Amino acid sequence: MKTIVVCSGGLDSVSLAHKIDAEQDLIGLVSFDYGQRHRKELDYAAACALRLGVSHQIIDMRSIGAQLTGSALTDDLDVPDGHYAEETMRVTVVPNRNAIMLAVAFGVAAAQSADAVAIAVHGGDHFIYPDCRPGFIDAFQTMQDHALDGYASVRLLAPYVNGSKADIVTDGAKHGTPFGDTWSCYKGGETHCGRCGTCVERREAFHLAGVADPTEYEDADFWKAATDGFRADEVR
Repeated sequence: MKTIVVCSGGLDSVSLAHKIDAEQDLIGLVSFDYGQRHRKELDYAAACALRLGVSHQIIDMRSIGAQLTGSALTDDLDVPDGHYAEETMRVTVVPNRNAIMLAVAFGVAAAQSADAVAIAVHGGDHFIYPDCRPGFIDAFQTMQDHALDGYASVRLLAPYVNGSKADIVTDGAKHGTPFGDTWSCYKGGETHCGRCGTCVERREAFHLAGVADPTEYEDADFWKAATDGFRADEVR
């Protein structure tokens, strides 16, 4: 099955790219520049495409991202520190981001006669991000079946949608994902901060998976206090 992977350059999507390359016919990666402050992640997506020997498209959505205001990922707002399921993390929501990106990716897939688009949403995203939940994935597929009716048939693959980030680390290790060549931190500094929600989730995932974490963090121990009182299965 000829598949395009939506790849941000983060741990999840790079692991997914390696999985699809091993299990399907990976024909390319699609990334989106929506004006995110951590856009350095796109360099990691480009490196992944080069490593896997496939094409890489970066689609410029900065003018659209500028209209999706109110998010700490695009506006001049502080990225909160703490656990990824805390209420304060809602400030990192970019309205309708996945719906917009997937609609474009499906158009690209149809134009390139691809059979599927793969995205790395997972259970840890469900609490904060509504466009990462199983209901959204199912509904989006139905919408695209109508949108491309008579023109193309493209499947949406979301193999991690009911799993955890630890499951992704386990799967990524199985497929040889070079975790050190991925970027997660929302703050986009020289190294991972270790304190924002996505850094905490990343650090916790390696711990739960029992896989060595090659990431350099500014605060490598913050995750322990941040995850106190939370269980991974509670935030799926």
